[in-house]
Amino acid sequence: MIVCKTADQRELLRSANRIVAEVLDILRQKVTLGVGVTTAELDAAAEAHIRDCGAVPAFKGYQGFPATVCVSVNEEVVHGIPSDRVLKEGDIVSLDVGTVFEGYFGDSAITVGVGQISESAQQLLDATKESLERAITCMHIGAHVSDIGHAVQQYVEPLGFSVVREFVGHGIGTKLHEAPQVPNYGRPGEGPELREGMVFAIEPMVNAGRPAVRMLDDRWTAVTRDGSLSAHFEHSVAVTADGPDVLSRRASELADSNMLSAPANRAASSQTAHAEVGEGR
Repeated sequence: MIVCKTADQRELLRSANRIVAEVLDILRQKVTLGVGVTTAELDAAAEAHIRDCGAVPAFKGYQGFPATVCVSVNEEVVHGIPSDRVLKEGDIVSLDVGTVFEGYFGDSAITVGVGQISESAQQLLDATKESLERAITCMHIGAHVSDIGHAVQQYVEPLGFSVVREFVGHGIGTKLHEAPQVPNYGRPGEGPELREGMVFAIEPMVNAGRPAVRMLDDRWTAVTRDGSLSAHFEHSVAVTADGPDVLSRRASELADSNMLSAPANRAASSQTAHAEVGEGR
């Protein structure tokens, strides 16, 4: 059953996602200038900020996952485990962060380049991020769940990229993974109809090569089967009477105001105000 959240519940979800957004902006800066930083150091910084905010890492211990952040590098698609791996110039790094705050979950992800990355890698990042924005525009009352994934697939495949099938988006609320599953592919007009108060974590995972993935021996990290690069972007988004409300919009995204729809812009502005209040923590 898909649980529709009240306005008050959506604000609690926004608070959890605000912390996620803050962490991602911190990690983004560390990675962008972070030649020589280890993925374990990124994880430690994320956990420290989450706990300083009075929240709890959502992923650490979840089904046995050993870390706060999923850090996936280059051909790693999702669920990479932080380690003593040192980031190097030209790497692309996917950062997936989750929090629990006052009983509600936040979940968002970005992919960032280390220093100067190749033109082809940048094209993959740009296409994946744009596919997420197009999927978000489908989050309106009366649309269908499959419209979301169709928007992703329809955008990235003509560009020569492929959509991962094995991992999908999901509902989110008082549990990290709630109904429904939200694939990043499919035909439009299928699945449940969207209603006000539904909140989904939309997360395109897009490969530069073929869509197939395989699992590493750690039983967590998924990598592209053909060794091609993979990118991952994610936002937690609520369906409202005014359109999609992006609960996890980051302050750094406000630099591109043309990207934001009216309700998303309000969400981002609200989030920025919260971030300014919390700077002293």
